[in-house]
Amino acid sequence: MRALTGRGLLIETLRSGTIASIVIMPLGWLFRALDLRIGHYGPKFAALFIDNPQPWHLFAQHMLIGWVATLPLLVGLLYFQRSASWLAAGALYGAGFYVAVNSLALPLYFGDQTPWQLGWSTIYPSLIGHVAFGVSIALTSRRYVLRSTQPSAAA
Repeated sequence: MRALTGRGLLIETLRSGTIASIVIMPLGWLFRALDLRIGHYGPKFAALFIDNPQPWHLFAQHMLIGWVATLPLLVGLLYFQRSASWLAAGALYGAGFYVAVNSLALPLYFGDQTPWQLGWSTIYPSLIGHVAFGVSIALTSRRYVLRSTQPSAAA
């Protein structure tokens, strides 16, 4: 197996996380145009650190959270690289992230009702976005994962 480097993992985390974070933005715009709740916690979370967060603050936060959220999935994909269901792993990661963070942790922290209490129209926009995020990372990181886990030519 080729040696994994922290630098290579960081570069792939930034690359795949950037792509996935940008890929899900049109979904947010679509759901918002349909008057569905999406991105509800972005401004609330940013307001913990910045008074009156502006759109560029929210974009920077979106990218930063995307990078941080990419790393665990990328490490998991490296560990389970032999799995034929890497797209399913990405989808499952996205759904799990939604359930743990957006539907439980953030509502509890901010004292809001959970999406489960608010209904399906509150659940599915963010759930779809998180699943798309995970699938995007699985797709864009696949070459890195395969290259990083193949035996080296010198071995």
